[in-house]
Amino acid sequence: MKKNLWISLLMTMATTVLFGLVYPLVMTALTRLIFPHKANGQLIVKNGTVVGSSIIGQGFSGPAYFHSRLSAAGNGYDAANSGGSNLGPTNQKLLDRVKADVATAHAENPGAPVPIDLLTTSASGFDPHITPAAAEFQLARIARIRGIRIEQLRALVAKHREGRQFGMLGESRVNVLELNLDLDRRSPFAGASPHITQ
Repeated sequence: MKKNLWISLLMTMATTVLFGLVYPLVMTALTRLIFPHKANGQLIVKNGTVVGSSIIGQGFSGPAYFHSRLSAAGNGYDAANSGGSNLGPTNQKLLDRVKADVATAHAENPGAPVPIDLLTTSASGFDPHITPAAAEFQLARIARIRGIRIEQLRALVAKHREGRQFGMLGESRVNVLELNLDLDRRSPFAGASPHITQ
């Protein structure tokens, strides 16, 4: 009995050290060596300052920027509170919010159908992408405010358009932070600061 307890204790200690310490440290070191950008959160740096991550969404409400998908995580894009709203399709609060968002979108772009991802939240609350249709919907507003041609904006969106993963998973998408940063580089706007909620 004593021998079995001693063997069990040693195995527990050995596997804890091996799989709880050694393995994670080796994997962390390897990923930082082989994929340093991905292992460190795919951070985006502008003028020496981290302005966000290409895999975590953030809000842009200023009219001179492409708007992100809505977030129900806490007060919106709250990293400590990831998740959707969990409101059902017949919930009055959700219906009122969607109606208000549709009215706002139609004021900006009358008569055009509003892309669904501009009206719904993602499951995590941190989706960094919008569909190309959602980007297209916003072109007229941004062109008017920044004083640039829609064709220039359309070319910029096309540049940032990502295809399906492995050619078959998901849908085509556009990273909002990367698009807005490139927009500021190509067409500077007074008071623009895309690394904070605008």
